[in-house]
Amino acid sequence: MVRLTEVTEENWLDVASLSVRDDQKGFLAPALGILARGYVYRDCRARVFAIESDGTVVGAALVRDFTEEPLGYDLQQFMIDARYQGKGYGSEALGLILDQLRADGKFDRVEVCVKREDAAAIHLYEKHGFRDSGYTDPDLPDSVCMVCSLS
Repeated sequence: MVRLTEVTEENWLDVASLSVRDDQKGFLAPALGILARGYVYRDCRARVFAIESDGTVVGAALVRDFTEEPLGYDLQQFMIDARYQGKGYGSEALGLILDQLRADGKFDRVEVCVKREDAAAIHLYEKHGFRDSGYTDPDLPDSVCMVCSLS
């Protein structure tokens, strides 16, 4: 059973030790970078989640509030450790993240930018209702910006 937990003094080293496959390393920040971004974006209500299965940390995710239009949640980082990929943890965790954001209720949309080369991630997001927003971030021209309605 997958669950989202807070990153704490007890589990942050487990989160920091997560890593993706070598061919995925260009798609997102290292786990330690995800933790650092959570701190840097604290004024935007950044939350870093540890993704656990049966008490083992298998992944991590970072969500923050957009502070500019269009307002919404920004799923900045989402990873499942290479050892645990292909077991459904990513899909289950993404569903839990979306449920938590719906319950939070501050915004009615969540966005994520994904490298165009990362077909597996794009497929996962599409499976959960994300669609290409049509916007290309000038800082991320090799990425597709996807949006999911939470209402």
